[in-house]
This record gives sequence, C-alpha cells and structure tokens, in this order.
Amino acid sequence: MKAADVMRTWFATVKPSASLLDAIHLLLETNQRGLPVVDGEGVLVGIISEGDFLHRRKLGVDYPEGIWLEWPLGKDEGQLARERTSGLRVDAVMSRHPVCVDESATIEEVVKQMDIYQISQVLVPTFLGT
Repeated sequence: MKAADVMRTWFATVKPSASLLDAIHLLLETNQRGLPVVDGEGVLVGIISEGDFLHRRKLGVDYPEGIWLEWPLGKDEGQLARERTSGLRVDAVMSRHPVCVDESATIEEVVKQMDIYQISQVLVPTFLGT
C-alpha cells in the first residue's frame, strides 16, 4: 500500500501572513490536525499543527491546560494572554520544514518518518499542487 492510497487528497491551507486565530478557526472547522502553509504562488513553505500550539510558552502566552485550541477564541478566561495571541501570525509559529513523502512512498516508509520525527502526520506535496 502506498501513501497515495490512504492520504487525504484535499486539505485546507493557510498563508504565512494569516492570523493565528484564523488558523485555529480553520483547524476546528476542517477537523484537520495541521494546516499546510503555502505562499502566494501556492508553494509549500511550512505547516502549522496542533503541536505548534502546545508550545504556547514560547509564544508569550500561557493558556489553560486541556482547552488549548478553543481558549484563544474566547471560550475561557485570560483576556491579556488572548490579546497577545491575537497579534500573532502563522509564520511566527509554523514549522518551516515539514516532513514530506512522495505519493509512491510505502506505508512502512511513512510510518518510519513519523517515528523518526515524532509527528502524527506527513505531507504529500503532490496533492497540494506543489
């Protein structure tokens, strides 16, 4: 079995200049664990994932455990930290070198990459149009 046999062929994407709050909304709306980040020409330049939001201390905010994705949207207390988050852009948080595989990669190769990099997803850029 190949990556192309099991991978999604459509993903919502986000631009590097998008607000962090817009990215959070998009993650919640699409039920994706990550968003490929593409530039104005549609070239893959990174990924922003749920894991990137877990590193909240480096963002200068400290939102409560357990509700980290909903918190910046105003579903909990903490107005000051929420205001700090609202000023951040995707390019401040995204991973700039996402792990990618070719659509012909075997499932074993995909799993190996996920194990090596301790990630829960890999990108297949062919499906992104890049």
